[in-house]
Amino acid sequence: MRHFTKLVLGLMLIVAVACARTPPRGPAGGGGGGVYVGGTVPELGDRKPHAWRNGHPYNHQVHGIDISRWQGSIDWGRVRAAGVSFAFIKATEGGDHSDPSFQRYWREAAAARMPRGAYHYYYFCRSGAEQAQWFIRNVPREIGSLPPVLDLEWTNSRNCPGRPGPAEIKREANVFLDIVGRHYGQRPIIYTTVDFYRDNRLGDMRAEFWLRSVADHPRMTYPGQNWAFWQYSGTGTVPGIQGDVDLNAFAGTSSDWARWLSTRLTR
Repeated sequence: MRHFTKLVLGLMLIVAVACARTPPRGPAGGGGGGVYVGGTVPELGDRKPHAWRNGHPYNHQVHGIDISRWQGSIDWGRVRAAGVSFAFIKATEGGDHSDPSFQRYWREAAAARMPRGAYHYYYFCRSGAEQAQWFIRNVPREIGSLPPVLDLEWTNSRNCPGRPGPAEIKREANVFLDIVGRHYGQRPIIYTTVDFYRDNRLGDMRAEFWLRSVADHPRMTYPGQNWAFWQYSGTGTVPGIQGDVDLNAFAGTSSDWARWLSTRLTR
C-alpha cells in the first residue's frame, strides 16, 4: 500500500506540473489548417478536424491516446511532453491472438511514466470466460496500471461473422468483466461504438464507459449515458508517433483526473 500511495502521489505531481505549464485555451474550432487542436493541449492535432457544434473535445483538460501495433515505433518521451496524459494499449483479441507490440509498448510507456492500461478486443466466437483468461495470461497485473478495457464492437472477421443477440452479448461480456475485475482488482471499462451500443442496449451494464463519437458530442450520440472517456478522433497527430492515432478526452478536469487515478489504478 505504501508503494501504491507513492505512485499515486507521483502521478498527481505529473498532472499538477502539466496543468502549470498548460497554455491558454485555443479557439473552439481548432485551426491552423487542421493541424492545431488548440484548447489545453495545443501540440496535439488532427488531419481531418471535425466542426464540433454541440460540445468541444479540445476544451477538455485531459487527453490521451489508444494504440496498437499499427503505430510502429513510439517516442514516449515526446508523447508525454506533448501533453498526453494516458495511453490505452491493445493487448489481446478473442482467445488466441495478442498484439505483437503490446509488451514493448507496455514497458516503454512505464519507463516514460505514462499512465497506461490494456484493452481486449472482444470476439463473439469465444466465451467471455475464455477471453478473460487469455487477457490475464498476456497482461501483467502491475500496481499503478489503469483499469483493463473491454472493447465491444461489431467485428468484420471472416472467421467469426456471427452476431449474437443483446442478451447473450451482455451475459458473456459480464462474465469477462467479473473474471478480469477480480484478477486486477478494478472492474474493466467498456469501450464501444454508437451502433453497437444502440443495437445491444448497453446502457444497463455496470461499468464505466469509454465512448467512440467522432462526429458529435457523446451527449448527443449516447443520450443520458455517463462516460469517463471520449474517443473523438481517429485521425489525430501526436509528436513522437508517425501517422494517425486515436485521440481521447477524459470527462473531468485535471483535478478530477487526479482523483480518478487515486481510486481506479490497480493496487
